[in-house]
Amino acid sequence: MSNSVNTNVSAMVALQNLNMTNTELARTQGRINTGLRIANAKDNGAIWAIAQNQRATSQALNAVKESLQRGQSTVDVAISAGETVSDLLVQMKEKALAAADASLDANSRTALNEDFKALRDQLAKAVSNAEFNGINMVKASGTTIEALANSDASSKITVAAQDLSLTGSIVNLGATASIGTITTATTMISSVNTAIVNVSTALSKLGTGSKSLASHLDFIGKLQDSVDAGVGNLVDADLAKESAKLQSLQTKQQLGVQALSIANQSSSILLGLFR
Repeated sequence: MSNSVNTNVSAMVALQNLNMTNTELARTQGRINTGLRIANAKDNGAIWAIAQNQRATSQALNAVKESLQRGQSTVDVAISAGETVSDLLVQMKEKALAAADASLDANSRTALNEDFKALRDQLAKAVSNAEFNGINMVKASGTTIEALANSDASSKITVAAQDLSLTGSIVNLGATASIGTITTATTMISSVNTAIVNVSTALSKLGTGSKSLASHLDFIGKLQDSVDAGVGNLVDADLAKESAKLQSLQTKQQLGVQALSIANQSSSILLGLFR
């Protein structure tokens, strides 16, 4: 190799090696700063695309969880109203049974009837006020819950509405039900008994629906955790490995600077030949 002041091959090689070290050092520092081995599409386009798609799935599952939670809350409110209705029906049965006693005087029968009608009206209010987020599942023409079950909305969990209104098919006592006479009281006993059984069945359906929503919500939470862990496996940096690499590259950088400095001095050595 000839000695020249115009072309310093050794300096070129040293500079190339130093630039490569600096590039690798910057990449390693970036991984340590972000905690990511693949932070953008330039690092690895295919893996980044896969990870980005899984991130979208994970974010979509947040909406699924919110939908399930809203549905669960709505159903739980409906269950609370249904339990209140059931309790009121039990009390109404007691009043009807007492009013069926032929030995009652007119004042006692009137008092029992007023109590019965007050319970009836309370039942109607409980049903009409059983609302969550603008949705009532137990009023006449109540809303059926259809909660999201997956990230693309192709599957849903349905909990059917239960009409617990006085004129609905489940309670079916009528808005003006009373026990003013022995005959109406005797008839009402049978009607209330039927209503109690029907309401219990409706509550069973609502309870099953609430349990299904809770179970799926738990599953979605675990699924989201698994997806997030999968994304981490794809793109997260091994910080222990990167830390060790950083130490090595910093040493290599210092050696590269020294090598470049030595290579740059070779031209000045030629001056000694002319003394």
